[in-house]
Amino acid sequence: MKKIIGKIGFDSNKRFYGFLSVVMSGQIIYSAFEAFKGTFYNLLLDVLSIDNTQMGILFTLIGSAMFFYIPAGWVNNRFSVRSILMSSLFVRLISMLFIIVFQPEFTVLAVIAGIWGITDAIFWPAVVNGVTLMSGENNKGMAFGLLESVRRAMEMGMNAAIVGIMALVGGSVLIFKGAILFYTLLIIPMIFLIWKYVPENKLEVKEGETKNKVALQGLLHVLKMPTVWLAALTSLTVYWAYIILIYTVPYLQAVFGLTTAQAAMFGIINTGAMGVVAGLIAGSLSDFLFKSSTKMMMFALGLTALCLLGTILMPKSEGMLTMNIILLMCFSFATFLAKGIILAPVAEAGVPAQCSGAAMSVGSFAAYASIFWAYALNGWIIDNYDSVEAYQMIFGIGLVVSAAGMLCAGILLIVKRRQSNHHKPELAGS
Repeated sequence: MKKIIGKIGFDSNKRFYGFLSVVMSGQIIYSAFEAFKGTFYNLLLDVLSIDNTQMGILFTLIGSAMFFYIPAGWVNNRFSVRSILMSSLFVRLISMLFIIVFQPEFTVLAVIAGIWGITDAIFWPAVVNGVTLMSGENNKGMAFGLLESVRRAMEMGMNAAIVGIMALVGGSVLIFKGAILFYTLLIIPMIFLIWKYVPENKLEVKEGETKNKVALQGLLHVLKMPTVWLAALTSLTVYWAYIILIYTVPYLQAVFGLTTAQAAMFGIINTGAMGVVAGLIAGSLSDFLFKSSTKMMMFALGLTALCLLGTILMPKSEGMLTMNIILLMCFSFATFLAKGIILAPVAEAGVPAQCSGAAMSVGSFAAYASIFWAYALNGWIIDNYDSVEAYQMIFGIGLVVSAAGMLCAGILLIVKRRQSNHHKPELAGS
C-alpha cells in the first residue's frame, strides 16, 4: 500500500488518508441535495413541496457563494483547513436534519439556502486549499486530478445506488427521503475523519501582530499577485468551456433528432464517466509529462479549441452523426483534462503557504464566475436563433474562450519564468 501511495506522490499513509478525507468531504456535503439536481430533480421537488421557480431561487441563493469568495479568503487565511471543513460540515448536517424532520415552508428553505451559499464560499476554498496542503510539492496536478475523479465517481456511485434500490423495491418518495437522510448522516463519520487525519495548519504571527491583521494582509498580498489572477482567469475559461460542454446533449437532440434515451446515454458518458477518467489522466500528464499544471492546461485548452473548430466545420447531415459524436466526445475529454486540474495553476502560482487559503478563494471566485452569464447567454442564443445557427454560435464562443485561456496560460508561464530567473542567485565570479 505504501508503495502505491508513494508512487502517486504522498509520503505517508496518514497524509494520503488526510487527502482522501478532504476530497470526500468536498462531495459528501453536497450529496444529499445539490448532487440530486440532475438525476432526481422531480423527486426533490416532491420532497420539498416546491415548484420549479422556487427550486431555481434556491439554487440561485446557493450560487450566491460567488459574492463571498473574496472575503472568505480572509477566513481561509485566519482559520485552519480542519476547523473550516468540520464547522461547514456541521452546519450542513444540522440544516439538512432540520429540513428532513420539520419539512419547512419555502421561506425557511430560502434562508437555509442563503446560509449554504455563505458556508460554501468558505468551505470550497478550504477543500482545494486542503488538497494543496495535503499533497506534495511536485504532485499538485495528480492531487487536483484525483479531487475531480473521486468526487465524480462518488456522485455517480451514490446516485446509481439510489436508482438501483428504487428499481428493486419500487421507486417512491419514501425511498428517496431515506436516501437523503442516510447521505446526510454520512457527514458525521466525515467530520471524524477530518478531525483524525487532517492536521492543523495554524497561522503563524510575529510578536505584536494579531492573526486577524495578518490574515487580512495575506488576502491583500494575494489580490496584488499577477500570477494568481492569470491562473484564475485561465481557470475561468476552463469552467466556461465546461458549461458549453453541458449543451452537447441538447445539441444532438435538436440538430440530429436523438431520442431522449439516446441523449441520456450519451450524457452519462460524455458529462459523467468522462470526468472520472480524464481527472486521473490529467493529473498524471500534468505531473509526469508536462511537469506543470499550467502547461497541461494550455495543452488541454488547445485541444478543446481544435475539437470545437472541428464540430463547427463538420457537416450536420444525418450521415455525419457518428463523426459529430466522436468530435464531441473528444471535446468532453479535453475539457475534463483541463477541469480536472482547474485550480492547480493557482496552487503553483508562487503564493506563500500562509496565504494559500486566500489564493484558493480568489481562484474559486474567478473560476466559477462564468456561471453568472454563460447559462443565460446560451439560453438566449438558443431561444433567438434556429438550432444549427444557435449551437454554431455557442461552440464558436467556446472556441474563442478556449483560445483566450491558452493565451492566459501562456502569459502565466512567461511571468513565472521571468520571476524564477529574477530570483536565481548569481553565479560565483560573475
